[in-house]
Amino acid sequence: MEMDETQKILEACEFFKGLDAGQLARIAPICRACRFEAGETIYRQGGVGEDLFIIAEGQVMLERAVSVGSRKGTVPVAVLGKGKIMGGWSTLLNEPHTLMLSAVCKRPAVLLAIKGVDLRQLMTSDIHLGFCILEKLCLLLRERVQATLGAMDNI
Repeated sequence: MEMDETQKILEACEFFKGLDAGQLARIAPICRACRFEAGETIYRQGGVGEDLFIIAEGQVMLERAVSVGSRKGTVPVAVLGKGKIMGGWSTLLNEPHTLMLSAVCKRPAVLLAIKGVDLRQLMTSDIHLGFCILEKLCLLLRERVQATLGAMDNI
């Protein structure tokens, strides 16, 4: 994937909106493109998350495995499309991240993957960039917790 194409995907991403071109140009080189087919699992609940993923194309379902008594199954939490981000958030705080949800492709997808430790390094070297990203992280995590609680209410 070309660097300017990567930068356009970052610019359209909910998580990086509002960052200037220079900041996006610093993030673009740490991104790598990944392709997934429909039905393919990107990551599993309980695994160790090291990457953040931006959906450039396609659709991904976030789901949570649950067990209520003898009943076991999965609960859909959200379906994410172009411009949405998901993954191992705690890596931005220099902590290991146990994934709380699974991510499964609903449609073939192209994702940009960013190692959390690499993004954290950029955030600590540019305090303004770091603050902007952490502010977006707080808002995004609030949205995901609300969606998860709403999904759990439907059990």
